[in-house]
Parts: sequence; structure tokens; C-alpha cells
Amino acid sequence: MMEKTGSKRGVFSGHLGYILATAGSAVGLGNIWRFPYLAAKYGGGIFLLTYLVLALFFGYTLMVSETAIGRMTGKSPVGAFRALSMARRTADLTAKGSAKATAKATAKATAKGSKNGWQAGGWINAIIPMLILPYYSVIGGWVAKYLFEYILGHVSEAAEDGYFTSFISSPLGAWGWFMIFALMTVLVIALGVENGVERVSRIMMPGLVVLAVVMAVYSMTRPGAAAGIRYFLVPDLSHFSWMTVVAALGQMFYSLSIAMGILITYGSYMKKDVNIENSVHHVIFFDSGIAILSGLMIIPAVFAFSGGKPDALAQGPSLMFVTMPKIFESMSGGRFVGILFFVLVLFAALTSAISLAETCASTFEDELKWSRKKATTVVALIVAVLGSLSSLGFGPLFGVTPLGMSILDFFDFLTNSLMMPVAAFVICIFAVYVVGVRKISEEVHLSSRFRFEGMYRICLKYIAPFFVMVILLSSIANVLGIITI
Repeated sequence: MMEKTGSKRGVFSGHLGYILATAGSAVGLGNIWRFPYLAAKYGGGIFLLTYLVLALFFGYTLMVSETAIGRMTGKSPVGAFRALSMARRTADLTAKGSAKATAKATAKATAKGSKNGWQAGGWINAIIPMLILPYYSVIGGWVAKYLFEYILGHVSEAAEDGYFTSFISSPLGAWGWFMIFALMTVLVIALGVENGVERVSRIMMPGLVVLAVVMAVYSMTRPGAAAGIRYFLVPDLSHFSWMTVVAALGQMFYSLSIAMGILITYGSYMKKDVNIENSVHHVIFFDSGIAILSGLMIIPAVFAFSGGKPDALAQGPSLMFVTMPKIFESMSGGRFVGILFFVLVLFAALTSAISLAETCASTFEDELKWSRKKATTVVALIVAVLGSLSSLGFGPLFGVTPLGMSILDFFDFLTNSLMMPVAAFVICIFAVYVVGVRKISEEVHLSSRFRFEGMYRICLKYIAPFFVMVILLSSIANVLGIITI
């Protein structure tokens, strides 16, 4: 559970509370359907190995940085960037004068705080979840709809050709289920950090693990599934390419909630005695474990029911809503398995949506001094407006195609392919040249030996900024048709 402090700001009860909430943020739709189809497209086992290496080095570095910045300041992204940039400005001004000038330097730094360009870096991190949450809730609504159909026993109907397209192009149907999912998310946030985020994570995350294990075991024991297991787990260097690295980087970014403001916000709820380094490692292992379970749940099943054709996996978003229902229809007990599958996916979608919404609400509370009720109401309005656009983009707004994309795909490209790499690059530069690696190390050392400090320093200064720019440039080149991701 959560504990109350002297302030109104919530605090995670400890190590487990932080891990479950942060893992809930990291484990989402990206793990369940995006990871398996990317693994199938980019070589199975070699993609998995590449992803794990990148997560343990590059992902670890950015997660430690964001979490430490949040705990150091006790603020959401905008406030954290402002506080640390002001502290640096004060230190610089004081260093130029005498001890007598310290008070004047502080006043001068405070006066210029609102003009400090670094604050914009905080706003980039804060705005990203406000743009992701609406379209993410649309997809969450699709999951809820399919779960409902399987509960009713409509297994054959859900597997029919054209069923998915017909559903998402139906204005009332798709929009209605989007609103149902959004309402579930907002209700949790309205309860606050104490009774909402951590409590729901404590229930849903263990349930998600149990369901993933059950589904993976079932999938791996199907006749013909062994070929899928080998394809997913055994690295084949002949399948490796530079695009394997680019795709794994993008997935890691998406999966670990990097540069969304979530890790800074959740870090601000972390108590000073909670081990940052161990907590980050546990989140990475938990998230990667769910991704691997998802791969073992989906890839062997598709191999078993498609005659061993990896191409059946490369369906993108339709894998979950077109390919999997056909598999469920073809197996005995398909209704029960379908229910388990979509309950699992709904849990994953809800925990991630909750973390996105919490970050938005926290920003409004911190920066505008709003109450939790008012902040939640505004978040709900943003989700309703932008989510409606994404939902109706496959129906009445089908002709609206910014950059040649559907509205939902455009928001996904804008946030995941452009804004998040920019935000991550800003975080790297901010951590190194404004906060200082020494300050971050001191924060981590408050509760940790920081065993990988040397690696962290090298990665933060040199490797992470390079890989972030690779993601950004690759995404732009992909839209321009120069490369295909």
C-alpha cells in the first residue's frame, strides 16, 4: 500500500510498490503483440538477444537517470527540469561571486527560472503521455470489445474475415468501447496514488504473470509448436542486420516507458531508502520476462496453426485482432483460451494506460496546483477529445490522413517516433551538463552501491545519445520511404 507523508504528494510504500507500478507501466500492448511480430520479422532469437542486450545497457541507463531525477526533486517532469536547472544556474552564479552574493544569485536564478529553456524539456516529457493516452485507450477499447465477444461465446464471429475492419469503422461501436476503456482508466486515477495506482498494480500485475504463464504453456504444448519455440529462442546470426538493432531499439523505447515522463513521475513517488539500481533492474527483468512469455504464447501458437509459416506473424496490429481469433476458432476450448488471452491483454493495456494518465494528472497538480479531482477531469476531457478523433479515424474521419496515415497512426508516429527520441536526447544532455552525472550518482548512492556506475557514466555520455539519434533518424527515413522498418 501507499503511505502518506507530511505533504499531499503520494509515496510508494517501498521497493515492491514501485516495481509493480512501474512494471505495470512498462508491460502493455507493446509486449503482447508488438514484440512477437517484430521478433518474427527480424529473425526471432537474434532479435530477442539484441533486445535484451540493449535493455540491460541503454534502457538501464535512461531508466536510472529518469528515476533519479524524479526522486531527487520530488516533482513531475516540468517541475523536475525547472528545479534542477534553477539549482544549476544558482550554483554557476554563486561560483562567479563571493559567498555574500549567494542570496542575490539565488534570487536572480529564481527570477530567470521561467525563462529557462530547459523547462521546455520537461514539457516535452509531460505532453507525450497526453498524446499517447487517447489513442492507446482506443486500442484498449478494441481489446475490451473482443473480450466481451468471447465471454458471449461469439468465437466464430470474431474470427470472420472483415469482422475487425467492420468493427473499427463503426462510429458508435468503436467509439463506445473506447469510452468504456477510458472510463476504467480515469476511475483508477481519480482514486489517487494511494488507493488507485499502486493498489490496482498489486492486483493486476500478479494476475497478468499467471495468465501469461498459463497461455505460454498451453501454446508451447500444441502439436507443431516446437518449431516456433526454436525460431524465437535460438539466435541465428544469418538473420542479423542493422535493422534488427533499430527495431529492437524502438521496441525497447516503447516497452520500458522511456522518455514519457512516467519514470520521472514514479521516481518522485519513491522513498529515499528504496534501491534505485535494483528497482530498475527488476523492472527490466519483469518487462522482458513478460515480453518473452508473450513471444512463447503467440509465436509457437501461430507456427502450430499456420503450418510453420513465420509470415503469419508479420501482421502488425492485426495479429491480435485477426490472426489470434482465427487460431482460437481452430482449437478445442477456443472460447476459454480466447477469454484468458484477452483478459491478459486488457490487464496489460489498463496498467500502462493508468501510468500514462497518472503522469498527466501529476503534471497538472504540480504545475497548476489543481486538485486531484480537477486534474483527473481535465485528463478525461483530453482523452475524450483526442481519443474520439483516433477512434473515428477508421470511420467517418477515414479521409483525414496526415502524412498519409490514419489519425491513430499519426499520433503514434508523432509520439513514439519523433517526440520520444527528442525527449530522451534532451534527458541525456540535461543529466550530463545540467544536473551532472556526479549528482545523479549521489542520489543513487543514497540507497544503492551503484555497482554499474562506470558503465552508466560511459553509456549516458556517449552511447545513449548516439542510439537515440539513430532511432530518430531511422523513423524519419522510414516515413520518407528511404528505409523500411
